[in-house]
Amino acid sequence: MGEANRFSRYAYTVIVLFLIWILLTASLDRQELIFGFLLSLFVASFTYPMFTSRGLGNLHPRRVAYAMAYVPYFLWAMIMANLDVAYRVLHPKRPIRPGIVHCKTVLKSNTGKLSLANSITLTPGTITLDVDGEDYFIHWIWVPDEVLGAKTEGEHVENASRNITRPFEKFLKVIFG
Repeated sequence: MGEANRFSRYAYTVIVLFLIWILLTASLDRQELIFGFLLSLFVASFTYPMFTSRGLGNLHPRRVAYAMAYVPYFLWAMIMANLDVAYRVLHPKRPIRPGIVHCKTVLKSNTGKLSLANSITLTPGTITLDVDGEDYFIHWIWVPDEVLGAKTEGEHVENASRNITRPFEKFLKVIFG
């Protein structure tokens, strides 16, 4: 590993840790910023090899734009899923049709796959049970007719993937490669 790549990874880790510090403290007080920056420098010196392999390459404007767009998209998906689950819980007949569905992902990086699994699990009504390579097994509170009525396993996987994984993948594919 070259010295430039090592510095790039270290610098990226410092930037991310410092931004997390600012978000967690919610303060722009000079003393807190200085302490947070020094702490970020210290922690990054031990963690950068585990933190990233791409370094400052992660800050490509296209990736950053997609990451910024993903946050409101994910929050909107989470709000809509919360309302859907609340409706199902409060409805007198409790209209649920739970099942475990098989989905496939187009994501290649482990970080992207992890982010997809977490996005699915954090969205109420779905939980990622297992990830095996490109295969995801997800418990879904309401399995739609198009998935239940699939004639083949491939059709089942495609229909489930289109409903669950594809909406998140369009962002995560660009963010994580």
